[in-house]
Amino acid sequence: MTDFFNIYTETPWDTLKTNQLTQIRVLSLKSIFKTYPVIEPSFFDDLNSKIMNINHYMWVESIKRITGPKNEDYDISNWNFLWAFDDQNRMFQFLFQKVEEQGILVGLAPPELSKLFSDHGKGAILRTLSLLTKPSNIKFLTVLGPKGKSIAEGQQLFQANKNYLEKLNYLRDLKDVPNIQGAWYPSNDPRCPICNSFISEIKDYKIGFGKLVCKKCGYEKKK
Repeated sequence: MTDFFNIYTETPWDTLKTNQLTQIRVLSLKSIFKTYPVIEPSFFDDLNSKIMNINHYMWVESIKRITGPKNEDYDISNWNFLWAFDDQNRMFQFLFQKVEEQGILVGLAPPELSKLFSDHGKGAILRTLSLLTKPSNIKFLTVLGPKGKSIAEGQQLFQANKNYLEKLNYLRDLKDVPNIQGAWYPSNDPRCPICNSFISEIKDYKIGFGKLVCKKCGYEKKK
């Protein structure tokens, strides 16, 4: 069974500035191995050093969403996507999840890499990672990092806010129902003939000319 992860990223290299997200699909490493390979911190330290000092090694914050094999969404804050070409025009794409001080190799592309890893196992991983940290063998290497919150998280927050608003509206309507304002018995206050809400007397109104006002629709009634 083959499982895939999907990365949704902005395309800062797009000179047309379309603001459209690009979807990249990578094969889950669990389709090749029984478990996800753990990559030691020394690889990421070496990579960070190259990004700081080598022109064709770059870091870009552009990832906006990551989904798993079951279409589950992940918090993007601890994910990185590596995209490189070597001097033989071979492409390398790797998806890493950072866990404490280590990185887990979660997904890869293209298909040729999956065959290489399947045939040669751990040795192929080590040789590939070693190649990626040799600037003389790499045309360019870009690491994509998270940018802000996941768009899925934003959608969830929007939905939550919408539900909260609906709840608030519901509670506001309940305020016009007897016993909802801390009273244990129905109120004897008069009701508005227009909207049936309770109407109350305006405070500090001139004595002898008091009037009742509905706070919901504005109906006024002189006493």
